[in-house]
Amino acid sequence: MQVQDLVTIVPWNFIATILNLFIQVYLIKRFLFKPINEMLEKRRAKADAQIQDAVKAKDEALAMKEEYEKNMQDAKNKANEILTTAQKTAAVQSEEMLKDAALQAAAMKEKAEADIAQEKRKAVNEIKGEIGGMAMEIAGKVIEREISEEDHAKLIDEFITNVGEAS
Repeated sequence: MQVQDLVTIVPWNFIATILNLFIQVYLIKRFLFKPINEMLEKRRAKADAQIQDAVKAKDEALAMKEEYEKNMQDAKNKANEILTTAQKTAAVQSEEMLKDAALQAAAMKEKAEADIAQEKRKAVNEIKGEIGGMAMEIAGKVIEREISEEDHAKLIDEFITNVGEAS
């Protein structure tokens, strides 16, 4: 008989065990799982907030990177523009300097030509005077008389004309 007692189910004992199990499950659910679930939910919310903050920070970093790249491109464009402007300005200035030099050379040439023409006229007038004086002396000796100023000027002009035609 002892064997049978071990295998038999006592109904009151079975009901008490089942009730005890349900009470334990309720208490565990109420006092253990609920706070744990709340704590897990808070951690999940915190992790989601951190992920959202990280995504926001990443977006801001990308925006800053794009702005930096745009500023760098603008700076490169501005530097190229300044360089181009400087090259154009240098070309214009060199052209102006060349033009000024050419104008100065032309002015110096014209002045030299004018000086040469003036010196030529001066030399011709001096030679005219000397030749006139010589012609007067020669004519005076040949004619042995004194010539008036009008005759003198006329003789000089004729002599110079003849000398100019001969040369």
